[in-house]
Amino acid sequence: MNQCAEATLPDHPFIAEMIRQTRAFDSYGVNEQLNTTELLLPYVVTKAQRREIPIIGDPDEEILARLKAYYSAIAMRIEAVCGMMATPLFSLSHEGFGRVIISVGKLLVLDRSLRDVHRFGFESMQSLCEQADTLVDKALELVRAHPDAAAD
Repeated sequence: MNQCAEATLPDHPFIAEMIRQTRAFDSYGVNEQLNTTELLLPYVVTKAQRREIPIIGDPDEEILARLKAYYSAIAMRIEAVCGMMATPLFSLSHEGFGRVIISVGKLLVLDRSLRDVHRFGFESMQSLCEQADTLVDKALELVRAHPDAAAD
């Protein structure tokens, strides 16, 4: 499905965390034999591939695991920088609509509405890293602005 994706991964700290989280969510070892590039290729969905995915569809377990690995990796990057535990919370319907929240203490540092989860993916690995950096940076700004709420 992801033949158009780039063959090498960017040298970025988020990629290492994505690999850890993706392997952690693979509780049955289905992807154990895959190398790191093959493991992360399903996260890349080009525009042409996205056009082939139906507009309406239910997410399967693989897509849900990728979604959870992505936001868990964001939470771990937040935690690594600020030194306080960041916890992701997912609420999804069977139709692929819902919300993800990441909290640090009592502070909500990320609140994203999710829709069309069955089409979850990024144009490239670089795009994945850039979007993750944006979310992590915004979350860290909130932690710095409200340290008392984050420390609780």
